[in-house]
Amino acid sequence: MKPCILLIEDDQDMRDLVSGHLEHSGFDVQRADDGIKGQALALQYTPDLILLDLMLPKVDGLTLCQRLRRDERTAGIPILMLTALGGTKDKVSGFNSGADDYLTKPFDLEELQVRIKALLRRSDRAPLGASNQNEILNYGPLTLVPERFEAIWFDSPVRLTHLEFELLHCLLQRHGQTVAPSLILKEVWGYEPDDDIETIRVHVRHLRTKLEPDPRKPRFIKTVYGAGYCLELPTGGQLDDVVSLAREERKQQGDRATA
Repeated sequence: MKPCILLIEDDQDMRDLVSGHLEHSGFDVQRADDGIKGQALALQYTPDLILLDLMLPKVDGLTLCQRLRRDERTAGIPILMLTALGGTKDKVSGFNSGADDYLTKPFDLEELQVRIKALLRRSDRAPLGASNQNEILNYGPLTLVPERFEAIWFDSPVRLTHLEFELLHCLLQRHGQTVAPSLILKEVWGYEPDDDIETIRVHVRHLRTKLEPDPRKPRFIKTVYGAGYCLELPTGGQLDDVVSLAREERKQQGDRATA
């Protein structure tokens, strides 16, 4: 069965060019020229992947991406944004809206196909640990639950997106070590890296908001400037100290809230 791709693009020439290339490459392509039709087709076909332009009539791409992520029927579909807006702020906005990847126009059709295959491969991959018995799924206060894309963090469940889960898994395999951005991009996103690591920065920030007591002063997911990121997890006596400190911080926050 052919993978189904939904292309939401208002420019007819771009729509015809991309859809023709993808159909020739063996994909089934559904097309929409505005945000409202795009959302309707996403619900009708539940495609394997959505290609989403940002500058759309009726409902813009950022708003549509947020709507698709909030709807359980479409929340897990990989979204690749296609846009002429290539600035860092534009990319951050795209990732914050829930996009999995971001490709700036004009782009090479072969590069588009590489990105699509990487997203499809990641979304269809076997559960972690199914083929590699040496994979680390728990260490110190962290346990990963692949079946639910969930982390157990200090005995509390934390829901993660697919990308957040895979990024955390990548760091967990090398806990205590600095992981280079190039390796993260290749292992998590599935394609060769370029000079833009804003993709990683955004998702690291998202992880910190879910795991760090104070995301502005990260204690566990640390930036090693010029080198990458390091996941430092406490164990033994260090773990007891961190738990005690976290309880004290929560108590102080509660006292401030009631003051």
